[in-house]
Amino acid sequence: MAKNKAKHEEERAGGEVEDKKAKKDKQQAEKGEIRGPLKRKAYEKELKRLQAELCKLQEWVKYKGLRVIVVFEGRDAAGKGGTIKAITERVSPRVFRQVALPAPSDREKSQMYIQRYMAHFPAAGEIVIFDRSWYNRAGVEYVMGFCTKQQHDRFLELAPEIEKYIAEAGIILVKFWLEVSNEQQKKRFEARIDDPLRSSGS
Repeated sequence: MAKNKAKHEEERAGGEVEDKKAKKDKQQAEKGEIRGPLKRKAYEKELKRLQAELCKLQEWVKYKGLRVIVVFEGRDAAGKGGTIKAITERVSPRVFRQVALPAPSDREKSQMYIQRYMAHFPAAGEIVIFDRSWYNRAGVEYVMGFCTKQQHDRFLELAPEIEKYIAEAGIILVKFWLEVSNEQQKKRFEARIDDPLRSSGS
Protein backbone atom coordinates (compact mmCIF):
# COMPACT_ATOMS: atom_id res chain seq x y z
CA MET A 1 0.00 0.00 0.00
CA ALA A 2 2.75 2.44 0.99
CA LYS A 3 4.66 1.54 -2.14
CA ASN A 4 1.64 2.25 -4.37
CA LYS A 5 1.01 5.54 -2.57
CA ALA A 6 4.62 6.59 -3.05
CA LYS A 7 4.39 5.71 -6.73
CA HIS A 8 1.17 7.71 -7.09
CA GLU A 9 2.76 10.72 -5.39
CA GLU A 10 5.77 10.45 -7.68
CA GLU A 11 3.60 10.33 -10.81
CA ARG A 12 1.55 13.31 -9.60
CA ALA A 13 4.68 15.29 -8.90
CA GLY A 14 6.03 14.42 -12.32
CA GLY A 15 2.78 15.55 -13.91
CA GLU A 16 2.90 18.86 -12.06
CA VAL A 17 6.46 19.46 -13.22
CA GLU A 18 5.42 18.67 -16.81
CA ASP A 19 2.42 21.05 -16.59
CA LYS A 20 4.67 23.82 -15.23
CA LYS A 21 7.15 23.23 -18.05
CA ALA A 22 4.34 23.32 -20.65
CA LYS A 23 3.01 26.56 -19.13
CA LYS A 24 6.50 28.10 -19.17
CA ASP A 25 7.00 27.01 -22.81
CA LYS A 26 3.69 28.60 -23.77
CA GLN A 27 4.61 31.88 -22.06
CA GLN A 28 7.97 31.91 -23.83
CA ALA A 29 6.31 31.16 -27.17
CA GLU A 30 3.90 34.06 -26.72
CA LYS A 31 6.85 36.37 -26.01
CA GLY A 32 8.94 34.94 -28.86
CA GLU A 33 11.55 33.69 -26.39
CA ILE A 34 11.63 30.00 -27.31
CA ARG A 35 15.05 28.38 -27.02
CA GLY A 36 15.12 24.84 -28.40
CA PRO A 37 12.20 22.54 -29.24
CA LEU A 38 8.88 22.68 -27.40
CA LYS A 39 7.55 19.71 -25.48
CA ARG A 40 4.75 17.92 -27.37
CA LYS A 41 2.00 19.11 -25.03
CA ALA A 42 3.13 22.73 -25.18
CA TYR A 43 3.60 22.50 -28.96
CA GLU A 44 0.05 21.24 -29.54
CA LYS A 45 -1.43 23.94 -27.32
CA GLU A 46 0.57 26.66 -29.03
CA LEU A 47 -0.25 25.30 -32.49
CA LYS A 48 -3.97 25.31 -31.68
CA ARG A 49 -3.73 28.92 -30.44
CA LEU A 50 -1.86 30.06 -33.55
CA GLN A 51 -4.26 28.25 -35.87
CA ALA A 52 -7.10 30.14 -34.20
CA GLU A 53 -5.22 33.37 -34.91
CA LEU A 54 -4.84 32.32 -38.56
CA CYS A 55 -8.63 31.90 -38.77
CA LYS A 56 -8.99 35.48 -37.51
CA LEU A 57 -6.40 36.61 -40.05
CA GLN A 58 -8.35 34.84 -42.78
CA GLU A 59 -11.51 36.79 -41.96
CA TRP A 60 -9.54 40.05 -41.84
CA VAL A 61 -7.98 39.42 -45.25
CA LYS A 62 -11.41 38.70 -46.72
CA TYR A 63 -13.00 41.73 -45.06
CA LYS A 64 -10.28 44.15 -46.16
CA GLY A 65 -9.83 42.58 -49.62
CA LEU A 66 -6.12 42.14 -49.01
CA ARG A 67 -3.75 40.28 -51.33
CA VAL A 68 -0.98 38.34 -49.62
CA ILE A 69 1.91 36.22 -50.90
CA VAL A 70 3.83 34.03 -48.47
CA VAL A 71 7.05 32.47 -49.81
CA PHE A 72 8.61 29.46 -48.11
CA GLU A 73 12.19 28.67 -49.05
CA GLY A 74 14.86 26.65 -47.29
CA ARG A 75 17.10 23.66 -47.39
CA ASP A 76 15.70 20.26 -48.39
CA ALA A 77 14.08 18.52 -45.41
CA ALA A 78 13.96 21.77 -43.43
CA GLY A 79 10.24 21.29 -42.80
CA LYS A 80 8.58 23.50 -45.41
CA GLY A 81 5.86 20.98 -46.19
CA GLY A 82 5.02 20.33 -42.54
CA THR A 83 4.97 24.03 -41.73
CA ILE A 84 2.63 24.81 -44.62
CA LYS A 85 0.38 21.92 -43.63
CA ALA A 86 0.13 23.28 -40.07
CA ILE A 87 -0.74 26.74 -41.42
CA THR A 88 -3.44 25.55 -43.83
CA GLU A 89 -4.94 22.78 -41.69
CA ARG A 90 -7.76 24.85 -40.14
CA VAL A 91 -8.34 27.56 -42.74
CA SER A 92 -10.36 27.73 -45.94
CA PRO A 93 -8.65 26.64 -49.19
CA ARG A 94 -10.66 29.38 -50.91
CA VAL A 95 -8.63 31.97 -48.99
CA PHE A 96 -5.34 30.15 -48.39
CA ARG A 97 -4.05 28.68 -51.66
CA GLN A 98 -0.91 26.58 -51.74
CA VAL A 99 1.23 26.62 -54.89
CA ALA A 100 4.03 24.13 -55.50
CA LEU A 101 4.99 24.32 -59.17
CA PRO A 102 6.59 21.38 -60.98
CA ALA A 103 9.52 21.69 -63.36
CA PRO A 104 8.68 24.17 -66.16
CA SER A 105 7.31 22.89 -69.45
CA ASP A 106 8.98 23.73 -72.76
CA ARG A 107 6.40 26.47 -73.26
CA GLU A 108 7.06 27.95 -69.83
CA LYS A 109 10.79 27.87 -70.46
CA SER A 110 10.20 30.20 -73.41
CA GLN A 111 8.35 32.73 -71.23
CA MET A 112 9.71 35.33 -68.83
CA TYR A 113 11.03 33.46 -65.82
CA ILE A 114 8.62 35.13 -63.34
CA GLN A 115 5.62 34.66 -65.64
CA ARG A 116 4.51 31.23 -64.48
CA TYR A 117 4.57 32.38 -60.86
CA MET A 118 2.57 35.54 -61.57
CA ALA A 119 -0.25 33.37 -62.95
CA HIS A 120 -0.86 32.24 -59.35
CA PHE A 121 -0.71 35.65 -57.67
CA PRO A 122 -3.64 36.42 -55.33
CA ALA A 123 -6.85 38.29 -56.05
CA ALA A 124 -8.59 40.35 -53.36
CA GLY A 125 -9.21 38.36 -50.19
CA GLU A 126 -6.63 35.66 -50.94
CA ILE A 127 -3.40 34.42 -49.40
CA VAL A 128 -1.14 32.44 -51.72
CA ILE A 129 1.55 30.27 -50.17
CA PHE A 130 4.43 29.34 -52.46
CA ASP A 131 6.20 26.11 -51.50
CA ARG A 132 9.41 27.23 -53.18
CA SER A 133 9.24 30.15 -55.55
CA TRP A 134 11.11 32.24 -58.10
CA TYR A 135 14.10 31.98 -55.73
CA ASN A 136 14.72 28.54 -57.25
CA ARG A 137 16.83 30.39 -59.80
CA ALA A 138 19.02 31.90 -57.09
CA GLY A 139 19.70 28.52 -55.50
CA VAL A 140 18.61 25.11 -56.76
CA GLU A 141 18.63 25.87 -60.48
CA TYR A 142 22.06 27.44 -60.42
CA VAL A 143 23.63 24.80 -58.17
CA MET A 144 22.17 21.95 -60.24
CA GLY A 145 23.18 23.54 -63.53
CA PHE A 146 19.62 24.21 -64.74
CA CYS A 147 20.41 27.83 -65.56
CA THR A 148 23.47 29.67 -66.82
CA LYS A 149 25.56 32.05 -64.76
CA GLN A 150 24.24 34.87 -66.91
CA GLN A 151 20.64 33.89 -66.14
CA HIS A 152 21.50 33.58 -62.45
CA ASP A 153 23.17 37.01 -62.33
CA ARG A 154 20.29 38.55 -64.25
CA PHE A 155 17.80 37.13 -61.76
CA LEU A 156 19.72 38.56 -58.81
CA GLU A 157 19.70 41.93 -60.52
CA LEU A 158 15.98 41.92 -61.35
CA ALA A 159 14.46 40.17 -58.30
CA PRO A 160 14.52 43.27 -56.04
CA GLU A 161 12.89 45.36 -58.76
CA ILE A 162 10.18 42.74 -59.38
CA GLU A 163 9.42 42.49 -55.69
CA LYS A 164 9.32 46.27 -55.44
CA TYR A 165 6.70 46.24 -58.20
CA ILE A 166 4.73 43.55 -56.34
CA ALA A 167 4.72 45.66 -53.15
CA GLU A 168 3.82 48.86 -54.99
CA ALA A 169 0.88 47.02 -56.57
CA GLY A 170 -0.51 46.60 -53.06
CA ILE A 171 0.40 42.95 -52.50
CA ILE A 172 1.78 42.05 -49.08
CA LEU A 173 4.88 39.89 -49.61
CA VAL A 174 6.17 37.77 -46.72
CA LYS A 175 9.25 35.57 -47.10
CA PHE A 176 10.48 32.77 -44.84
CA TRP A 177 13.71 30.78 -44.97
CA LEU A 178 13.75 27.47 -43.07
CA GLU A 179 17.12 26.14 -41.97
CA VAL A 180 18.21 22.69 -40.82
CA SER A 181 21.59 21.37 -39.69
CA ASN A 182 23.54 18.93 -41.85
CA GLU A 183 23.12 16.24 -39.19
CA GLN A 184 19.35 16.70 -38.92
CA GLN A 185 18.99 16.90 -42.68
CA LYS A 186 20.80 13.56 -43.03
CA LYS A 187 18.50 11.96 -40.46
CA ARG A 188 15.42 13.20 -42.31
CA PHE A 189 16.70 11.97 -45.66
CA GLU A 190 17.32 8.54 -44.14
CA ALA A 191 13.84 8.55 -42.60
CA ARG A 192 12.35 9.17 -46.05
CA ILE A 193 14.13 6.08 -47.37
CA ASP A 194 12.73 3.96 -44.54
CA ASP A 195 9.20 5.45 -44.75
CA PRO A 196 7.94 6.07 -48.33
CA LEU A 197 4.86 7.86 -46.94
CA ARG A 198 6.98 10.74 -45.71
CA SER A 199 6.83 13.85 -47.88
CA SER A 200 9.80 14.41 -50.16
CA GLY A 201 8.89 18.06 -50.77
CA SER A 202 9.63 19.57 -47.37
